[in-house]
Amino acid sequence: MKHTLTIGITDCSKYDNYKAWILAADASINIIKLSYQLNNLDLLASCDGIILSGGEDVFPTFYGKPEYLDILDTNQMDEKRDDFELKVIEQSLQAGKPILGICRGLQIANVYFGGTLVPDIPTVIGSELHNKIEGKDQRHQVELVEGSLINTITGQQHGTINSAHHQSAQQIGEGLVVTGYADNNIVEAIEWKDPASKPWLLLVQWHPERISDDEYFSLAIREAFLASC
Repeated sequence: MKHTLTIGITDCSKYDNYKAWILAADASINIIKLSYQLNNLDLLASCDGIILSGGEDVFPTFYGKPEYLDILDTNQMDEKRDDFELKVIEQSLQAGKPILGICRGLQIANVYFGGTLVPDIPTVIGSELHNKIEGKDQRHQVELVEGSLINTITGQQHGTINSAHHQSAQQIGEGLVVTGYADNNIVEAIEWKDPASKPWLLLVQWHPERISDDEYFSLAIREAFLASC
């Protein structure tokens, strides 16, 4: 009898986009919304894989940069969400569950492993290529490291992705390696430095759930994630 997959997706304002993206692959998949508001960390045990969704900035005290509070909007943060999702990551790794991190998901995972974040790309790096314009995603090039997981999944070394973020990974967390870059060296993909005997992990800065007609940078990622689950 075929096992019905259960995928946990962390809650965010655009949660339904992630849910629809997964169900478009297989409508029989069971989706669990993981949220501190629902206080349902216990349901993680029944999940075959986890998607860390996008959304608010990570509270900078979680990566040792409280001074960033002076330049960031605390209305765009949620400490309780950060704390909850750090526990999701910890327990998922302990249980060997596959993790796909998307946008903020990449950032909170990098923070979990001891990494830091660029607080504001336009201010620190001087690039306006990554944040939304009039509410719409931008598009830009990405370069992938040959032989990496993301390169193997997509079959591509470069391509065009969507972009809707003003923060990015800076110092990379312990045990991780950058395998995708934008033209200005902004981090676009992170994975294990040495994946041997570790659960499946892929972190991407773009939004594959919003380019669901893209064969390489959306559909192939979804397929690989679900296969790992």
